Amino acid sequence: MSPDPAYIRQNVLLSEYTTLGVGGPARFFAECSDENELTDLIRFGQANSLEVFILGGGSNLLVSDAGFDGLVVKLGIRGIEMCSTNGDKCRITASAGENWDEFVEFAVARGLAGIECLSGIPGLVGGTPIQNVGAYGEEVSDVVVSVRCFDRKTGRIALLSNVECGFAYRKSIFNVSERDRYVVISVTYDLTIDGSPKIVYKDLSEHFGDRRPSVAEVREAVLSIRRKKSMVIDPADPNSRSAGSFFKNPVVSSFEYERIKMKEGRDIPTFPVGPDLVKIPAAWLIENAGFIKGFRLGNAAISENHSLALVNRGGATAKEIIDLMNLIKHGVFERYSVELVPEPVFLGF
Repeated sequence: MSPDPAYIRQNVLLSEYTTLGVGGPARFFAECSDENELTDLIRFGQANSLEVFILGGGSNLLVSDAGFDGLVVKLGIRGIEMCSTNGDKCRITASAGENWDEFVEFAVARGLAGIECLSGIPGLVGGTPIQNVGAYGEEVSDVVVSVRCFDRKTGRIALLSNVECGFAYRKSIFNVSERDRYVVISVTYDLTIDGSPKIVYKDLSEHFGDRRPSVAEVREAVLSIRRKKSMVIDPADPNSRSAGSFFKNPVVSSFEYERIKMKEGRDIPTFPVGPDLVKIPAAWLIENAGFIKGFRLGNAAISENHSLALVNRGGATAKEIIDLMNLIKHGVFERYSVELVPEPVFLGF
């Protein structure tokens, strides 16, 4: 089978396109810079019975050592459009291939509130509604108006409202009920003009005390906090060679929380998420199950600066990352009967 369109490459090493730096080759690989190229590539894959994987920033991805026997399409669709203002709201549409942190910087520079706590998160705009990206008390679902997608099932463009996206904690229809159906092309957000930043997490409230900061000050504080935890991509920092937070913070019932609290004989940090539900920091569970920062298994390790990040200490294989993940999951479940759920997308397994 000869590749067509002509810009499709073969046997491209995917480790070079992920922040973990792990993984084998893609059988076929191409980059797209507009909607027409995207749809042409998807249709090429469908016509040749190839599984098609859409690659964003590679910051939430673990590729198998064997690679991927299909077509990887790297998103490169760019553009930001200030659509309209209505009262205190400013509507902005960003293309899926825009760098997420640069988009946050763009909004903050214009005094727009709603995503400042999401500063420093690696990846592209297109990935944010898929995972319902969140940090420090903000989630993109709070500000997403609509998501423009290519529907692989119908072969047409679809515009999905916030409600139709089915957002929940680190979930959406894009990674649950309609996984692999939609390809995000652009996202439209409603941000608040001269809005007050959201200060609900301990790290930020301790940083600012009683003072009410600007959105720009919150962005800088978040970046500073994330850098200290090696959660901002930095080639000079080996602890940032990760896929970000590898595990979701588990949500448990109040009854389960009381059971764990009684077992520990002390209070446990939590964050309320709904009636009779609390979120327990996965980092706390990992550390108290005996996995300290810097714990190593071969060339895979827990970050020295953040218990939620699994890192490639140099030459790590996907198998080593998986073995470390399973060891941590087993240890936490043995101690607390809580199942840790990994956040990254697993490709080629």
